Amino acid sequence: MPRKLFTSESVTEGHPDKLCDQISDGVLDAMLKEDPESRVACEVAVTTGLCLVMGEVTTNCYVDIAQIARDVILNAGFDDASYGFDGNSCAVLVSLHGQSPDIAQGVNNSLESRRGEGDRFRTGAGDQGMMFGYACRETEELMPAPISYAHNLTRALASARKSGEIPYLRPDGKAQVTLEYEDGRPLRVDTVVLSTQHSPDVAYADLERDMIDKVIRPSLPKKLVDERTKFLINPTGRFVVGGPHGDSGLTGRKIICDTYGGYARHGGGAFSGKDPTKVDRSAAYAARNIAKNIVASGLAEYCEIQVAYAIGVARPVSIMVDTFGTGALPDDEIAAHVLEKIDLRPEAIIERLGLRAPIYSQTASYGHFGRPDLDLPWERLNLSL
Repeated sequence: MPRKLFTSESVTEGHPDKLCDQISDGVLDAMLKEDPESRVACEVAVTTGLCLVMGEVTTNCYVDIAQIARDVILNAGFDDASYGFDGNSCAVLVSLHGQSPDIAQGVNNSLESRRGEGDRFRTGAGDQGMMFGYACRETEELMPAPISYAHNLTRALASARKSGEIPYLRPDGKAQVTLEYEDGRPLRVDTVVLSTQHSPDVAYADLERDMIDKVIRPSLPKKLVDERTKFLINPTGRFVVGGPHGDSGLTGRKIICDTYGGYARHGGGAFSGKDPTKVDRSAAYAARNIAKNIVASGLAEYCEIQVAYAIGVARPVSIMVDTFGTGALPDDEIAAHVLEKIDLRPEAIIERLGLRAPIYSQTASYGHFGRPDLDLPWERLNLSL
């Protein structure tokens, strides 16, 4: 029987790139709360003692961007100058300007509308690009197992730090899970890599024991962990210097953690800091919603959907469905069915999924998909296919 290994990664909210994602989405949510029509493309960079908030914003409200950044940094656990990065004392620089009028005119008034087609959804796509959605039956949340288990580990790591159960933990951390598959089904956990920032005075043997007994084993299905499963804890032996002091961070550098852990394709666009007129975000959410409903309805065991857009054009230029040979109907018939039943113009997606609400900060850590802890509109099984 053919076997293979597949690995996915997750990071905690104290990871420098994830810190930036959370600040970007914090700014977005604050603006959408006051002005739901805000156009936001906010990116963040962090390094030792410095947080830079940059991008393009068009809104009718005022929000205290520097304070939002500080609150996110402190909530992530960077509240001590000895960590090399502290939300109370770091410099916060803000460099935001308005959205390009050349882009805005295509978003405000789509090509179809300008041609007089009488389209009630006037909004054009905020950029060109392709987006993917995916679902499968490997887990209850219809996500690939490696990324689901990796997220379980980083959530457990953060919980142990915040609760004080493991008092020497610090905010930065990451996990990696390698599963062995047999005939396309998860067979066993082959390797777990867990790296966590910690205080300088903890003994490595204590840290290793706590990570295995209090974080890893409770977070993974017992039936998949066996005597051959390998645990690699802080493989360098020490992880004291972490967060933005140990490595600079940037919004959008953890898109594979955000989606399917590499198990399915990603179109390339990041999510965090972007309002829903940016199809990088809204169309990826819609594609996940469709793929999940297809799998949940029994039309397929595995489903990947691609949609693509041209800037300033409302209708997608293409849609592709791939069920990897598991579809109850041919893939092209399912694709035609999706196009007939579901409006994939940006404004229709925004309206159907309620995407002008301030709901994004909660997605900026531990994945945008397969979140049983959150009631996300694109995760609902609400389509008639």
